[in-house]
Amino acid sequence: MTETVAAIVAAHRAGTVSPAQTVARSFQRIRDHNDPAIFISLRDEKEALAEAEALTAKDAARLALYGIPVAVKDNIDVAGLSTTAACPAFAYSPSRDATSVARLRAAGAIIIGKTNLDQFATGLVGVRSPYGIPNNPMRGDLIPGGSSSGSAVAVSAGLVPLALGTDTAGSGRVPAMFNNIVGLKPSLGLISTAGVVPACRTLDCVSVFSLCVDDAMTALAAMAGPDGADPFSRNRPLAQISAFPADLKLGVPRDGQLIFFGDKASEAAYSDALKRWTALGATLVGFDLEPFYETARLLYEGPWVAERYLVIRDLLASSPEAIHPVTREITVAGARLGAADTFAALYRLQALRKISERAFAGIDALVLPTAPTAYSTAQVLANPIELNSRLGTYTNFVNLLDLGGLALPAAIRADDIPFGITLLAPAGQDAKLASIGRVFHADTKLTMGARHLPLPPLANFPVGVGGDEIAIAVVGAHLSGMALNGELMALGGRLLEAARTAADYRLYALDTTPPKPGMLRVEAGAGSSIELEVWALSAAAFGKFVAAIPPPLSIGTVRLADGRGVKGFIVEPAAVNGARDISAFSGWRAFMAEAAAG
Repeated sequence: MTETVAAIVAAHRAGTVSPAQTVARSFQRIRDHNDPAIFISLRDEKEALAEAEALTAKDAARLALYGIPVAVKDNIDVAGLSTTAACPAFAYSPSRDATSVARLRAAGAIIIGKTNLDQFATGLVGVRSPYGIPNNPMRGDLIPGGSSSGSAVAVSAGLVPLALGTDTAGSGRVPAMFNNIVGLKPSLGLISTAGVVPACRTLDCVSVFSLCVDDAMTALAAMAGPDGADPFSRNRPLAQISAFPADLKLGVPRDGQLIFFGDKASEAAYSDALKRWTALGATLVGFDLEPFYETARLLYEGPWVAERYLVIRDLLASSPEAIHPVTREITVAGARLGAADTFAALYRLQALRKISERAFAGIDALVLPTAPTAYSTAQVLANPIELNSRLGTYTNFVNLLDLGGLALPAAIRADDIPFGITLLAPAGQDAKLASIGRVFHADTKLTMGARHLPLPPLANFPVGVGGDEIAIAVVGAHLSGMALNGELMALGGRLLEAARTAADYRLYALDTTPPKPGMLRVEAGAGSSIELEVWALSAAAFGKFVAAIPPPLSIGTVRLADGRGVKGFIVEPAAVNGARDISAFSGWRAFMAEAAAG
């Protein structure tokens, strides 16, 4: 069998392999791999096996991670294991699991151990730890990437199929690229950070490493949700994976704005990735990357360094030698920043957030290199700060702008160095990024991680509604890629299908801002079949969405071409008097395309 989370859970449920056998295999592989720099601490194997065996008394169908071995970055609390943040002098013994870890356990996961990291999660290189430098299993001379180095290596090397990292400035994405795996950086507040040692508390999030996108989303679904123990937690609905969007529009930087630091192989790999997107049906739309670069500079040139200083200032004062010299050099600058500096940076950041919001108008996501180039361990040790900074070129701005991110393998270069891309979208669109990214990853036909495992075929997801969801048909500006589609996405909507109405409707162009159509039901068979999309919203989100619909539009029951009835947009008859009948276009998208061409 393949070694994805989905395949392992299926085998456990079928009884062909037991959770205890899978956990035992992880421990054996850790011994065989024999890299002591990957894990800072391991659980007692007998204790982990007993926990796995106890799962058989539970309802496996209700456990999404039934028997899955998981590694946890050692700045996230696991009861029974010390939390070090890769600094022995800082270590403490937590009395309880971090909320993220507790939720994984509740879903059936078995924690294996705590993984190495750039000390205090400061760095993108994976070489700033007194516990050693994990060997990159893709190419031994390369850095493993950081700060979540051990977690990424553990997944790539096949020691565990799932691992937790953290991400403040790219630590859940850069090591994913270096290790040829998926790195999911969720929207801020979607996963609780209670029980996580802060780096920059206002920007931190727990991230997920896996072999494929579907596995990462399974873990995200298990952990997502508000938490009273975390004041930065947000009640953000998490949609399900849905169909590849129709009329997908991806933002790419304008000509001349990308930086690869002379790495022609990475530049070519990015160009090839864009060609792959185009072949998949995406339209590439240029946007101005410069405001994003400016935001990135704020992270280490602005007051957010003071957040890092807050975490370790007592240790800096009492035992500065206990802190890695590079980490110390970066962090001590935070002591010199004043309140005026902080407010000036906050004002500028707010302006940049508004600019970035405009960049997303009319596009579904940005697609950027995960990192502009790759470096060897020797290169980084010789020039630790500058080369680390370069790796954050396309990651440092993401959490400052409250974006979600998904890092994907894109290619293995001719020199055996992995290259990856990252999809970015406004917060709350995690499922949309996954729905797009999983198709791209499958299309690469790359093997997974360092063990050359074949990518499994994409699973088919049900197009019907689930749980308390309600289906709603949209015909105008809420269609994928159109002006108001972001309203559906912000509410956690997921695309179910593209469809058509029965031939019982007329479509009119209303005089509104932004332009919208009105669909009016007429005598059966006396109208046209109109193109639409069917989306799913939770009951609560459906209520919010419908409450905000302005007249003359309303929600009624729309009859589809196959006879089904679904809630959807209709218009008041009086509103179409004098409006242009555009039924001949068979849909709003075709009408708007002609209007744009005209």
